[in-house]
Amino acid sequence: MKKRPLIAVALLYVAGILLAQLRIPLLPLFAIAFALMALFIVWTAARPFVLAVLIVLAGWLNLAQRTAILSPRDLRTVVTNTEQLATVRGKLIETPYHRVHEIKDKVIWSSMARIQVSAIRLADSNWQPADGEIITSTKEFLPDKFFAGQIVEVSGVLSRSRGPLAEGLFNYRKFLANQGIYHQMEVKAVSDWRIISSPAQPPMADRFCAWARKTLALGLPVEDESLRLEWALSLGWKAALTEEVSEPFVRAATYHIFAVDGLRIAIVSGILLALFRALGVPRAWCGLLTVPFLCFYAAMTGWPASAIRAIVMITVIFGGWAMKRPSDLVNSLFMAALIIVVCEPRQLFQAGFQLSFFVVLCIILILPFFNRIGELVLRTDPMLPETLQSGWQIFWRIPARWVIDLFLASVAAWLGSIPLVVWYFHVFTPVSGPANLIAVPLCGLVLICNMASLFFALWLPFFTVLFNNAGWFFMECIRATSNWSAEWPAAYFYLPMPGLFTILLYYTLLLATLTGWLFKPKLRVWKISAAIALVLVWCGLWLRERPAAHLTVLPLNGGHAVYVQMPGGGDDWLIDCGNQSAAASIIKPFLQAQGVNRLSNLMLTHGEINYSGGAPLIAENFHPRHLYTSPVHFRSPSYREFQTVAAEEPAWQDPIHAGEQIGPFTILHPASALKAELTRASDNALVLRAEIHGTRVLLVSDLGRLGQMALLNSSAMNNSQLNPLRADIVIAGLSGDDEPLSDSLLNAIQPRAIVIADSRQPANKRAGPKLKQRLAQRNIPVFYTSASDAITITIRPHGWDLHAMDGSNMSSGTH
Repeated sequence: MKKRPLIAVALLYVAGILLAQLRIPLLPLFAIAFALMALFIVWTAARPFVLAVLIVLAGWLNLAQRTAILSPRDLRTVVTNTEQLATVRGKLIETPYHRVHEIKDKVIWSSMARIQVSAIRLADSNWQPADGEIITSTKEFLPDKFFAGQIVEVSGVLSRSRGPLAEGLFNYRKFLANQGIYHQMEVKAVSDWRIISSPAQPPMADRFCAWARKTLALGLPVEDESLRLEWALSLGWKAALTEEVSEPFVRAATYHIFAVDGLRIAIVSGILLALFRALGVPRAWCGLLTVPFLCFYAAMTGWPASAIRAIVMITVIFGGWAMKRPSDLVNSLFMAALIIVVCEPRQLFQAGFQLSFFVVLCIILILPFFNRIGELVLRTDPMLPETLQSGWQIFWRIPARWVIDLFLASVAAWLGSIPLVVWYFHVFTPVSGPANLIAVPLCGLVLICNMASLFFALWLPFFTVLFNNAGWFFMECIRATSNWSAEWPAAYFYLPMPGLFTILLYYTLLLATLTGWLFKPKLRVWKISAAIALVLVWCGLWLRERPAAHLTVLPLNGGHAVYVQMPGGGDDWLIDCGNQSAAASIIKPFLQAQGVNRLSNLMLTHGEINYSGGAPLIAENFHPRHLYTSPVHFRSPSYREFQTVAAEEPAWQDPIHAGEQIGPFTILHPASALKAELTRASDNALVLRAEIHGTRVLLVSDLGRLGQMALLNSSAMNNSQLNPLRADIVIAGLSGDDEPLSDSLLNAIQPRAIVIADSRQPANKRAGPKLKQRLAQRNIPVFYTSASDAITITIRPHGWDLHAMDGSNMSSGTH
């Protein structure tokens, strides 16, 4: 620590930022800080301890004063309702950026913008002052006349930013809160925007990026995917990175090249340093000349946080060069991290900061171990003079060393990123090393071509066209090789989100082992024993959870799905999957977040599009081993088309009938004798009863009134045990104008908890006051997914627990 004093300072400061989550009022904290400052002055002997506490308090206060409500004009005070119509007036912080989505081969644009609010007018009220930042989402393409610096008025639905619909999905509320944004506004159209005042022209960054995009397209026949990816790589143009385009890069672990992050800044720095050194500039001056160019590049791409982090780190290193001070990379890394969190403590909770810091730290600490491996690979006979070595050995040694060093650095970076990538993106990519061995040099070549193209654009357009074609070719190579790498066997796996203990254990063992610290003679036995004890604790926690089954109810904007993970994790079931949009935006990322690479069982309760329309997408992405459907012939064209295609697959099963036992489920409805009498799809929906560890769960889909009557009178009931409908928990959706769970049906079920899988939108799929009043009279806990979002039921041998995303919960012992 004496050689690296900034490690302790940074860790103490970070500890203070973490303690700020305790939400203690600011006044007592400031009082304690001032008292400790006085103690620091008068009590010399206690100064080291007091200074450590003051550093912790500095981090605590820095974050606390940024997140506390200090003014009655704060939007969190002014806007009290969850969701309401409003008009806001304020300044565009940045030029709106655009997203493009493809739904049923239809391209849909949306626009995002950040506004610093100065006034607000809520529905049926007057204008009032307000202070806060919001993010708007407009369901159209905002034209170029809107740009940063303008004062605008925007009307729409203002709400607190929403959390994730289910565990493992992207936490948009937390993402925005880490940027100081607590509200979002849904805007219907461009006509809801109005410019109050405007600067004479857009910011220089906007004008530069527009010119650069036009310049990089010179000499190319069409604007295709590779050109748009060039814009994304060089200029940070976000619209190019649609989900369909991004997915192969994510699976090949090469998506990071499109972020203006440490890698990009390092490549640009390397290009500039090589240029200055070729011109004979001393090393110290090379660093000082490079930093302004990096700042200009970051400014022209909108000052992304990842670029700022990288520039701070590089500036620290170049500063050591300029002062001719011996530099320690670990100390420099912690100094850069400290500068960043002092300026903006919320950076600590952002994925980019965490990935950048841990990846660089792991490269610094474990790369020497890999370098020793590289030396062994390239080692020649030490007794043989170089003059006697064969020509091919001498010729290939330099490129071989370059390739091996790049590969080993990529592996070190990959090892440093594994737990955080799984935490945030739920994907594990063994292909990362070889894929990046190709992608990273090609990324450097694309940047060289693009920088040369922009440099020659004003006076030598011939070279601009030449470099544009070269850059396009190299980007096409990146795209092709990433797609190729993503298709390798075992190229990627989806894994469930690891726990905090798992992440800390991973980094502890990784760094302790590969740095050699674990095997150093001092306290070796104690260190190895502690490592083994930690691994045994982890194994014990894992074994404790294996007997548990998890059942998750997902609301899907008009329908719902139920995902069941059986004990041991070897068998899972997806009951329904929503329409195509819901399957793509909710079900697919949710299954990936649960670590599903191939689905064991897919069951469709009926042919209504809001329950089964996304089945082709689920089948394409998760290849279910078994597919189960109802024996009823539904009228839905998309359902029939899917049945026709699925019938040719080995996973297709014969239609299931009432009375059958399929895995943990018993089929209770529809009975063969009654299905022809029920004309509506929802009345013929499959009704399933699952029994796990003695706990019964009844799934009635969106069974309508006639279907409920048929269920109560079906032969399946009469020929089974005394009361086959009896269940601890019942899960039901809404069916048009019919109410779910009639009183007669509830009398037969006698549940201990009711889950109504309704949705915020559309309105007819949201539980109404009449239904809520009727169910409330039964004095049974009722959970509505329109209010609570997804609900997870954990079933263990000794009981069950129900947990909703809004924090409400219940267990089998509380009722």
